Amino acid sequence: MPLNRLLLKGPLLNGLPRRLTPRTLRGRLSLVALTTAALLMTVLTVVFNVAVERHLRHQADDELRNRAAAVATTVDTRGPRVRVVETAGDGLLDANVWIYAGPRLLEKPPSATADGALTRTAGRLAARGGTVCATARSPRLVRMCSRPVTGRTGSATVVTAVNLAPYRSSADTLLLGSLILDAVMLACTYGLTRLAVGRALRPVRDMTDQATQWSAVGSDERFGTAGQPAELARLGTSLDALLDRIRTLLRYERQLTGELSHELRTPLTRIVIELDWWRARPRTAAETRATHEVIDEAARSMRTICDTLLSDARESVRDLSAASGEATSGSTGIGSGTAPGRTTPGTTTPGTTAPGATAVAPALSRLVGALVAPEQVKAVVEVTDPELEAGVVPALLERIVSPLLANAGRYARSTITVSARPVPGGIRISVTDDGPGVPESFTGDLFRPGRRADPEDGHDGAGLGLPLARRLARSTGGEVSHDPSYTGGARFLADLPAG
Repeated sequence: MPLNRLLLKGPLLNGLPRRLTPRTLRGRLSLVALTTAALLMTVLTVVFNVAVERHLRHQADDELRNRAAAVATTVDTRGPRVRVVETAGDGLLDANVWIYAGPRLLEKPPSATADGALTRTAGRLAARGGTVCATARSPRLVRMCSRPVTGRTGSATVVTAVNLAPYRSSADTLLLGSLILDAVMLACTYGLTRLAVGRALRPVRDMTDQATQWSAVGSDERFGTAGQPAELARLGTSLDALLDRIRTLLRYERQLTGELSHELRTPLTRIVIELDWWRARPRTAAETRATHEVIDEAARSMRTICDTLLSDARESVRDLSAASGEATSGSTGIGSGTAPGRTTPGTTTPGTTAPGATAVAPALSRLVGALVAPEQVKAVVEVTDPELEAGVVPALLERIVSPLLANAGRYARSTITVSARPVPGGIRISVTDDGPGVPESFTGDLFRPGRRADPEDGHDGAGLGLPLARRLARSTGGEVSHDPSYTGGARFLADLPAG
């Protein structure tokens, strides 16, 4: 359970209304510390004052026994009758003293009455025999103890009393002092806890602010673990992993936006051209129907592009969300045109089920027929097996091959050849042109988004088509690559699973 929830729902805070519960972790920790200290001090205060009260009572009992022993020396039990021997300082000994011979009261304090509460309590103690003590109220608390005096011919009982007011005053003073000390200790505990927790959480607050700032702009800065305490190092590692994933998602979002713009540009251009041509002068019904068909085809193509790319994007984001927190932009391969969680170049995931099947020859023929290229450039399709099928849906096949054809249409001098043949484990589609080819110095950046060999060559490419084709091919367990051994122009290979 997270610490924040534990502090909110823990046993120490269960009795508090939610509106009284502090909103900050610092306040909750301080409240927990204060509550714990209050409970502990309450127990210690109760135990201390009970022990003090018992100790004072024992002191009073000891004093009473000593006085009773002193008074017992004045009681003569050797004769047939018990009598009290008068001595010097007898007034001091007679204060708060009762002497009984059996049930008969021999002597009592001058201030006590024969039927008073203290005299009745003294009589009960004398009747019980032995050394016993009791507390009486008349009207203040008085402690009374009895002591038997036994002789050869008779016995007596001496009962002494002491006012507990001084002892109670000492106990009350100690209780008040302990309460004041408890209040001071609780105030110090609360203040020191807030101060300590605030200082301990300051690095966390700073890290949170930095993470918020870095995540908004996709910064490359990270916290790291060097020189951090173990807890902050773990937090920094988690935040770094989260920032890496956010940065990956931001880069992937920008790439998806660029790919959609790149792919939708051609059908949108066709729609605009057809509308401009149709508005230029009155058209016949047949020409109008032809314009409608072109616009309809372009609109359907746009919908297919959006469905294909957005579906792939959803799968990529799902894979990225399921990936471990250690995933970074370098490991996900977004920057190099690899979708997160997809297979590595040139490999097929074992047991992968093809998402659909497409007849290769008709699909390539449609793509070549829709290719926009200079008039002197001819495109031909060569398929060795008319029944050859690819294990992908038609829309995905078109999105993989279209950028290769568009790239060839830009640079070919006279001929574009599109061929397809089976290979072990799948099929291979190759797109070859007789243009200038790919500069050797640029082959390393060929599939990086936004990179072009010569941005000033007069073509309107954005450098997104080839990375998109590779990423979509890899999403099916296939691959798109450049054949560096071909020297008569450029050749690109699309390896896809067989249908």
